Amino acid sequence: MEADQIRQLLTVALPDCEIDIEGGDGKYLVTATGQVFEGLNAVRRQQTIYQILGEHISSGAIHAITMHLMTAAERDAV
Repeated sequence: MEADQIRQLLTVALPDCEIDIEGGDGKYLVTATGQVFEGLNAVRRQQTIYQILGEHISSGAIHAITMHLMTAAERDAV
């Protein structure tokens, strides 16, 4: 699986988010910013991404994923 394929899956599922994917060879960094994460703790945010990518993780196409998931306000506060 390529980074562009992951970006496409996440963009379709989370159309109001800014999505950036880095990496390759099954190891990826997902950075997503959007209001969909408002009010969710870190685990719930990750579960949102796992629901979208779950079958690709289960198949081994993605075997390591690091996530930075935030709202726009959280991003701007840094």
